[in-house]
Amino acid sequence: MASVTAIRRAATVGLTAVALAAGALLPAHPATARERPNPAHNDVLFVGAHPDDESGALSTLGQWGESSGRSAGVVTITRGEGGGNAAGTEEGAPLGLIREREERAAVGIAGVRNVFALDKADFWYTLSAPLTAGVWDDADSTDTLERLVRLIRATTPDTVVTMDPRPFDQHGGHQLSARLTAEAFQLAGDPSAFPGQLSEEGYEAWRPDTLLAQNWGFDGPAGRECAREKATDPATGLPVRGYWEGTWSKRHGSTWAQAERDAQRKYVTQGFDAQPEKITTPREKLGCDWFTVLAEDGEPVPSEARSQSGLRPVYAEFRDWAHRVEMPWLANEAQPDYPEPPSTTVPEVNTAPTVDGSGSADEYPGEELELGHWQGESCESSADCSASAKLARHGHDLYALVRVEDEQRGAALDSGDCKRHWRTDAVELALDPRGDADSTAPTYKIGVLPLTSDGDGGPCVTRDADNHQGPAPGVEVASQSEDPYSGYTVEVRVPLTELPAAADPERLSANVMVYDSDTGDRTGQSRLAWSSFGSAQADPYTWGTARLSGYRPPEGQPTTPREPEIPREAARSRDSLPSILQSLRTGVPLAGGPRLPR
Repeated sequence: MASVTAIRRAATVGLTAVALAAGALLPAHPATARERPNPAHNDVLFVGAHPDDESGALSTLGQWGESSGRSAGVVTITRGEGGGNAAGTEEGAPLGLIREREERAAVGIAGVRNVFALDKADFWYTLSAPLTAGVWDDADSTDTLERLVRLIRATTPDTVVTMDPRPFDQHGGHQLSARLTAEAFQLAGDPSAFPGQLSEEGYEAWRPDTLLAQNWGFDGPAGRECAREKATDPATGLPVRGYWEGTWSKRHGSTWAQAERDAQRKYVTQGFDAQPEKITTPREKLGCDWFTVLAEDGEPVPSEARSQSGLRPVYAEFRDWAHRVEMPWLANEAQPDYPEPPSTTVPEVNTAPTVDGSGSADEYPGEELELGHWQGESCESSADCSASAKLARHGHDLYALVRVEDEQRGAALDSGDCKRHWRTDAVELALDPRGDADSTAPTYKIGVLPLTSDGDGGPCVTRDADNHQGPAPGVEVASQSEDPYSGYTVEVRVPLTELPAAADPERLSANVMVYDSDTGDRTGQSRLAWSSFGSAQADPYTWGTARLSGYRPPEGQPTTPREPEIPREAARSRDSLPSILQSLRTGVPLAGGPRLPR
């Protein structure tokens, strides 16, 4: 007898073939076939980069549907394959398919039925929209934009909701999904944009009315009056709308804040199920979901554009994009006032330190670098979480000694999960060899777990979110824990010859980070860093200077960083039964691809 897996595979193959051909059989947009309803129509279309990006807007999408009957769909450009997994060992494409199932279960609680995945590759955490664009599309390709335009034409929404396009301290995928959505919003109603969608695929130009962007950083009032607040975003000058999370849901018998929490706990691989099951904030103290109004009546909402001088490349590129899409005010104050980064001189030692997890004053004669709070919960005391680091150099090797005070161990991960070090107690060391990187792609970063759950329980080390994520050849690592437990020490040796380019002795920049977890659920609570401004692990602009006194790189080591090697594995809609069934139901081809010519 055939196995269930074999039967499912055969059914999936058959359904895929039908779905791929379905575009040739579908009715045109309702404007040309009004007697036949559009099965793909949604009043609202949310566009994000990953499963869970919509999680903070589900109370709004849900109450729109319940109170006004407005249907909503979600576009997810990737399936989050490059992220971590708090629930198992799956990664890459298998993880992406799991995350899609979690997303569908979560958004279903808010009444969202359609989830359109575009099959683009997710990779490690970056703050760079341009770097992300190079992974999602080949040079000069507009494929992702074309798919978004097609989905707007296919689903005919009046309102499009997306993420914040501004660059500081925000995932590059979030930025880029918002940028592409703003462009697609404008292009979908233009018959000259991707005209083959009209002449060959049978769509019609469609101009949505309203474009909203999530504004997580907006500090508005709490309580039911927040939804009536005439608010303005202080940076862009654009109007901000609030939708109260305390609105009561008759369908759920709770506030929409509670329904949203129930939904968020479905994102298990992201560790969201570790959130408390019940919302305990009194209803009248619940706040609003805030959205900046980017466009109304199909046109950008005008505001005052204020120029900003001295822009670094990331922010200059964003300013140029904002001007191209005729919304220059989006770049107002986009570059923050970066503080002067810390600096230190790394002493050269005559004898190489012994990498044993201890470290003596003779081995590390330089200054002690104190790590401050960077992200997450503040440490209740130095014993709860605090850390310091010391650096030294011998020959072409850089040594780091990191001492951590910690009252509670986090989860012990398998050494195969070393790249997920930020989910538990861990140390990270970041090095920018030339001191001029605009993203972590030309840099060298390693993550260290001080203990693991396999083998002898010793430490593991891996490169992460850098020029070549994966094993860390030549790196030596050791750790020691206090008994009874009150913290740990990590010591590493990094060959400077392994950096993506020769280390500039006067401009090498660095950061040392500590991740603290006090639970066993693979979620972190506090983060510390030597240079703690912004996104300390991913923004080289904020890293400190680590001068290498007397150092001369080996002759022949390049001064231009190697091209980064970035994972491009993506889950595919053709392997997702829910996506296939949705395609058959809505008539929208898999991954927002083209209909067969009519």
